[in-house]
Amino acid sequence: MSFAQSADLILRNAKIVTVDARFRVAQAIAVRGDRIAAVGSDPAVLKLRGPKTQVIDLGGKTVLPGLIDSHTHALDASLYEFDHEIPPMATIADVLAHVRERARIVPEGEWIILRQVFITRLREQRYPTRAELDAAAPRHPVIFSTGPDASLNSLGLARNGITLETKSPAGQPGKVELDPVSGEATGILRTYAAFVKSVGTDRQPTTTERIARLKMLMADYNSLGITSITDRAATSQHVEVYRKMREEGGLSCRVFLDYHVTEPNRDWKDVEAELDSVAADPLHKYDNMLWMRGVKVFLDGGMLTGSALMREPWGKSAIYSISDPEYRGMRYIDAQRLFELARASLKRELQFTAHTVGDGAIHALIAAYERVNEEFPVRPGRPNLTHANFMSPEAIEKMAKLGIVADMQPAWLELDGATLTKQFGLPRLRFFQPYASLFKSGVTVGGGSDHMQSIGGMRAVNPYHPFWGMWIAMERRPRWAEQPLHPQERISREQAIRLYTINNAYLSFEEKEKGSLEVGKLADLIVLDTDILSCPVEKIKDIRVLSTYLGGRRIYLR
Repeated sequence: MSFAQSADLILRNAKIVTVDARFRVAQAIAVRGDRIAAVGSDPAVLKLRGPKTQVIDLGGKTVLPGLIDSHTHALDASLYEFDHEIPPMATIADVLAHVRERARIVPEGEWIILRQVFITRLREQRYPTRAELDAAAPRHPVIFSTGPDASLNSLGLARNGITLETKSPAGQPGKVELDPVSGEATGILRTYAAFVKSVGTDRQPTTTERIARLKMLMADYNSLGITSITDRAATSQHVEVYRKMREEGGLSCRVFLDYHVTEPNRDWKDVEAELDSVAADPLHKYDNMLWMRGVKVFLDGGMLTGSALMREPWGKSAIYSISDPEYRGMRYIDAQRLFELARASLKRELQFTAHTVGDGAIHALIAAYERVNEEFPVRPGRPNLTHANFMSPEAIEKMAKLGIVADMQPAWLELDGATLTKQFGLPRLRFFQPYASLFKSGVTVGGGSDHMQSIGGMRAVNPYHPFWGMWIAMERRPRWAEQPLHPQERISREQAIRLYTINNAYLSFEEKEKGSLEVGKLADLIVLDTDILSCPVEKIKDIRVLSTYLGGRRIYLR
């Protein structure tokens, strides 16, 4: 063997969980350049040792492929606390305390803005009322937004001219919630962007500051074993930040971009021109560090806010402040435009996905894919469902038939399962995040976090700790609940690992490049402090990463 053929790095005396088709476990792995050169026994792999090979004895430690998060909003999340720290909030009292604190700092008459604190995760499981926000900040307009919906105080409503008679602008979904007793506006707005003018912003970061914050976040991702992410809603501004980081060599995670079409209902010629621009961008050509290969739109609202599009009514709800017994949630794109978007994207080799939370939205998007499939096969384009929380047996069957994939968030089982059970009852949640059924049907599903706020794996409002996510998918134990949520949908350790490795690589068309530890693939791998294959299930959520390698280069060491 020539020195040119020798390995740069060998990890030996280890438990190498390859996550290949047979889920083989090996003893050693060799890396040459940024690729895996060998996987096998110690004696076999050590044949690649040369005079400059770094050989590390792992003392029996477990090695996994680098983990992949199928759904982040990394740049936005890194900037969430750029202007000021936002403390964790578990109760309405916490929310109001923060509003009072901001009222002491923000100049009188300027907006107090609190975003993405979900009511399902507050102990009271409701919105802060208009009166409560008035008392906390009587001289400031206040907006408490949670996804597409929001609660405003009286000054906030007045500033936007919102009364009990306000209707949604023509062509825009939206609803002003009214008190069923007094008939007055409660302060809660469905799809608040239809009603609320600019509320101002905090100090805006420069490009240099944006890059610095994103580097901080990616370093934290690396510390948890994450080596690849998808940014599920990249605007043109986001794209330029990522592009600059790639050019400067600043990315420590591989990034798959979904370009966000923010106004999908405008004149079709303009939308089509935007899609042409995305397809013509140099980033649309494959690069294993940064690839813009997807397009995303928002089809419905959220389950955490009370606006997901459901096939059956939500039902009156104190949790979500719903008074209309026939209310089924919000739909943002009609059937014809949804078909046009999916068709045009897939024809341009842009993977299409839509934010689809409720079963009404899921069935609507599947119907659009079925219609496109009558013209040309959609399977090669791996059409996607994002979130896909409220499934059905017929939806799963059609997904398998068409080759539709799903990007899902296990954390919501733990964080929101009890609230959703209280709202809908157990029978209606039978196919809520049905991982076992999806695996059994052959649908490829990937695990993600929908990380939107703050830096810190368990500090974020949507936690991005991947081992915690694996544990939840295996256990399905909601907080504040006595029983697992439909335990028949639990998955195995192997399936949970696949959820964050090879399955996510498939979602981004990269299963031949990464997602498993096989010869010729990118040497993205992590060393764990605990054997994930044999430890008690309860210990999986606490697994720590000892070291992380990206393309054979160590980027994190505990």
